[in-house]
Amino acid sequence: MISLPHSAFASFAFKFGITGVVLFILLAPEAVMAQQGLEAVTVTTNPDGGETYSLSIQVLLLMTGLTFLPAAVMMMTAFTRIIIVLAIMRQAIGLMQAPSGQVLVGLSLFLTFFIMSPVIDQIHGEALQPYFDEKIEFKDALVKAGKPLHQFMLGQTRETDLELFGNLSGDDGYETTDDIPMAVLIPSFMTSELKTAFQIGFLIFIPFLIIDLVVASVLMSMGMMMLSPMIISLPFKLMLFVLVDGWSLVMGTLASSFFSGG
Repeated sequence: MISLPHSAFASFAFKFGITGVVLFILLAPEAVMAQQGLEAVTVTTNPDGGETYSLSIQVLLLMTGLTFLPAAVMMMTAFTRIIIVLAIMRQAIGLMQAPSGQVLVGLSLFLTFFIMSPVIDQIHGEALQPYFDEKIEFKDALVKAGKPLHQFMLGQTRETDLELFGNLSGDDGYETTDDIPMAVLIPSFMTSELKTAFQIGFLIFIPFLIIDLVVASVLMSMGMMMLSPMIISLPFKLMLFVLVDGWSLVMGTLASSFFSGG
């Protein structure tokens, strides 16, 4: 008998349960259709030349797409810039565990939702709602849903990054911005986001760095070389951050950096 630690057993049970739920969702439509004498996977050709997929294929595509949802949230929205700036700010203050990583991720997610609300509303109005009302096909809904994201990422991407990845992909150029493929736009957007995040983080880091230098110089002049400057400077940095209402400044700066076009 192999004994598993409690944490390992819990992890195994969780993964097994999730796998069972996914298999049930994927196989249940097939079992129902098999009882009715129908094929689970069917592709119907429409009179206009289009194709309609059966429900089981749509469920399979949906479950496959959900696996890419965390990557899409991080790489195609405002999340990356926000979480990097907040992490640099915590490092600049000198607090390693306050606020915790969970708090920073939660702040980043809700601020991302606030910034992306216009894009989400546009996707819902132009793609999801017409698809739910059966006015457009699934493929058309995907195309319409990608356009607002395309416009958002394009507005935050630098031309130099677009030229870099466009040249790497072998494209000579694009007649309009709508012709830029997602394969080129997404890495260009991520590169621009990383650069912008570090620029904002550098500006936030400077005031706290000055306090550290002043405190270190004072301690050195007083001969207190054995006393860590971080212990003395931390209260002053916290006081400065509170007096200037630092959280409002940082969150407002991050939000305005997107609404003003980066």
